[in-house]
Amino acid sequence: MKVLAFNGSPRKNGNTEILLKETVRGIEDSGSSVDVLQLNLMNIKPCQDCGNCNETGKCIFEDDMGKVYTAIRNADRIILASPIFFFALSAQAKLMIDRCQSLWCEKYLMNKPVEKGPYGRKGLLLLVGGMKKDVGVQCSEACAKAFFRTVSVPEHEMLFYLNIDAKGDISKHPSALHEAYEAGRKLVLKD
Repeated sequence: MKVLAFNGSPRKNGNTEILLKETVRGIEDSGSSVDVLQLNLMNIKPCQDCGNCNETGKCIFEDDMGKVYTAIRNADRIILASPIFFFALSAQAKLMIDRCQSLWCEKYLMNKPVEKGPYGRKGLLLLVGGMKKDVGVQCSEACAKAFFRTVSVPEHEMLFYLNIDAKGDISKHPSALHEAYEAGRKLVLKD
């Protein structure tokens, strides 16, 4: 089973990355490997809404999104991990998602969706935010749901943790790391 994870956090070894690493550990302990893409380190240009992909299904830019497109097409499971910034996914996560417009065009305009593969496709959304209210979770999940739907991931689970702000605070949460580990194990169970 091929698992793809996107780390949308710009903070090295921050709360989002700690949570994602624990999820990856659960997956690896279950016998699967994970390809983790660090979005902050990738060269991804922003979508220009030029309309080229409406006609061709291809983006005009040749950057690190080529690797992302290939990884998405080959994945059976996709994890999106992001901090919540201003009630939304991080800029790094949103940049990648916006560039999936070409996959949206392939699916909905050209009737060529990403294939579901031998295990079907499932997703996991990991969110960490410093605020106390869950409006940022709702907004972030709405965007992530549109992304998952576009890349033919019909269902996803979500873990979110609020009031976690200082670097490393997720490690002090009473259940977060255990829940992330178990979510990773559950993600790669074969139906």
